[in-house]
Amino acid sequence: MENTKIKNIKIKSIRTKLIKDFFIVIFSTIVILDVFLMVFVRKYYYDNTEQLLKSQIEVSANFYSKHFSASTLIDNIYDNVDSFWSQSNAQVEILDKNGDLIMDSIGVRDDNILKTDDIGKALQGQSARWVGNVSYYENKVMIVSQPLVSDGEVLGVIRFITSLKDIDGTINTILIFFFSISIVVLGIGILLSIVIANSIINPIKSLTKVAEKMAGGNLKIRSNIQDNNEVGKLAETFNLMADELEKREQLKNEFISSVSHELRTPLTAIKGWAITLNDETTDNETLKIGFEIIENETDRLSVMVEELLGFSKLLNGEITLRRTKLDLDLFVNHVETYMGPRANREGLLFEVKILNSLGNVYIDRDRFKQVLINILDNSFKFTETLGKINLTVSKEHNKIIFIINDTGCGISEEDLPKVKEKFFKGKNSKSQNGIGLSICDEIIRLHKGTFNIKSKIDVGTVVEIIIPTTSEVE
Repeated sequence: MENTKIKNIKIKSIRTKLIKDFFIVIFSTIVILDVFLMVFVRKYYYDNTEQLLKSQIEVSANFYSKHFSASTLIDNIYDNVDSFWSQSNAQVEILDKNGDLIMDSIGVRDDNILKTDDIGKALQGQSARWVGNVSYYENKVMIVSQPLVSDGEVLGVIRFITSLKDIDGTINTILIFFFSISIVVLGIGILLSIVIANSIINPIKSLTKVAEKMAGGNLKIRSNIQDNNEVGKLAETFNLMADELEKREQLKNEFISSVSHELRTPLTAIKGWAITLNDETTDNETLKIGFEIIENETDRLSVMVEELLGFSKLLNGEITLRRTKLDLDLFVNHVETYMGPRANREGLLFEVKILNSLGNVYIDRDRFKQVLINILDNSFKFTETLGKINLTVSKEHNKIIFIINDTGCGISEEDLPKVKEKFFKGKNSKSQNGIGLSICDEIIRLHKGTFNIKSKIDVGTVVEIIIPTTSEVE
């Protein structure tokens, strides 16, 4: 229960983080766009206002240059003062070439605006703009200054001053409108973020619930998420994993059942014969038979235990090789000697062929003997009396090739791809614990070899093992 709560807390934190990240992205985008909008709108309206004032002030400046430049600036102000502001409703100031105020259309004087940088630029022959506050207006004003020129000489400066109250009001209205839209967009964005976060988290929560039920032992449960995205792919992979787990669980149970049965049979025989042999009336012939059966069943148990130990090492990745220099011809002859008596007892024709001189090879003698004995044991087990088993060994291009073929019952096409899997048991009743070929496959892989099996029902089986002739240095 505690683990479930912890998982739910973690999922909620992911959901919160997603919503938080989405909010940051949306909020940052809106703020950046609003800042750019504010700058653009303000620039647009201020530039238009400046352009309008420039047009008006240029008319006055050109009119002065054309008609009144012959007289001094002060004389023109006294005689023709109306001509300077007749083109505009703006406040007009005229300064001499020293920057001193000589006339203001509304009769006010603010020394602060007589020190602005637009005056210096105008005295240098440039048109200039200044925006700021003055003492006699509550709102900001814009001042546009233009030089008064006569015969190429700057005689003074004419300034048009206009209030930005209406302009700023229009700008603020536009900005409030867009800020309101931004708030609505932000709200919609948060709602969409929650929806998107839920669309991501809910499938994960669903997968988590399936995983928890599977951890509780329900291996038949599956995820029904079919989204065509990474989460859907994860769900598909999860279901494949669940199928494999269920399959392996089933194989494991069958393996345990099989091993239990295989162990019970020899133990039952040993116990029964032990009771029989413990009877004082048992004759020598019965004693001989009983001891032989006990010995055979003990050997059988030993082989099974060795297989189980080998399988345990295989699962834990503990199978290692101890390569030694080996005369392969003698090794193959030893295998023939080892398996020959059994073939004679079971009425089988066992033939070993060495096609050319094999020479020395560096392999793990005991492990590779285990491989050959295990495969030959399967061939013997699934081949009827008077059947044939051949072991052919050859050397080609620094590779040793072992081919074991028999005339046994064969393996079905359905079972053939699975015979090397752990725990797999075919439909044939002679199958035991299903681990022998998986161990062989691992040993051959460690020798950097290949292990191929071909078979047909009622025809026989061909097993091919190819290993490189690894040098001692390698």
